[in-house]
Amino acid sequence: MTRSKSSTGTKEPSAFAPLLSGILGICVAVTLAKPASADPRAVVELFTSQGCSSCPPADKILGDLAQDPSLIALSLPIDYWDYLGWKDTLADSRFSARQKAYSHMRGDRDVYTPQVVVNGSLHVLGSDKTAIEKAVQVTRGSVSVMNVPVTVAKAGRELKVSVPERNNGEHGEVWICAVARAVPITINRGENRGKQITYHNVVRNVLKVGDWTGKAGAWSVPLENISGDGVDAAVVYVQNGNRDNPGPMLGAAFTPLN
Repeated sequence: MTRSKSSTGTKEPSAFAPLLSGILGICVAVTLAKPASADPRAVVELFTSQGCSSCPPADKILGDLAQDPSLIALSLPIDYWDYLGWKDTLADSRFSARQKAYSHMRGDRDVYTPQVVVNGSLHVLGSDKTAIEKAVQVTRGSVSVMNVPVTVAKAGRELKVSVPERNNGEHGEVWICAVARAVPITINRGENRGKQITYHNVVRNVLKVGDWTGKAGAWSVPLENISGDGVDAAVVYVQNGNRDNPGPMLGAAFTPLN
């Protein structure tokens, strides 16, 4: 087995360097037709795997964080542990690619599970709740993180997304994540054999809505474009950079779809 395990998690079987503490991040947010009283303060992305014995504690913490209305907590299952004997039933190669893109942007090439990225700015061990909470506080000190209010409204069979004007030179991409809020999985083989784990806010699909240039923007997205197995919520995010070179989270919101 060409991986290593330690208190920092389980590293991908590849030529990626040791753990650093910076990363660039992920999905931005969605609100209802009536915006929430306060914009979310953080997007927390967990890169996890059903084949990783270090991940279940992080999956539980992610579920706890998902109950906090001031956070947008997302599970992004990766596929690079599938060779260990259990094919992750929720994994998506796009999430593995995203995790690697963050590591390239940081310059440390560090990819492991369970890894959490907070506000597209810091990465920490996903099973360390104290470290996650500290990363939320630290990233909130940047004026460029989570300072753009994003709204979304479900109107019939569409989602209406809007981002206001900001004359501060910021720009980014607008994405929608289709989310399944709770997915129980029984694992029959591999390191977690015999366990039943509930995965929370699992991203099942992603769709680019458009580009935000700093001017007010509005988009309509048919719900059928983000529908999928178990999808019952959506997250819209505005992120600096692009898919291959992701930057800090500029704004985000979450909405249930039923």
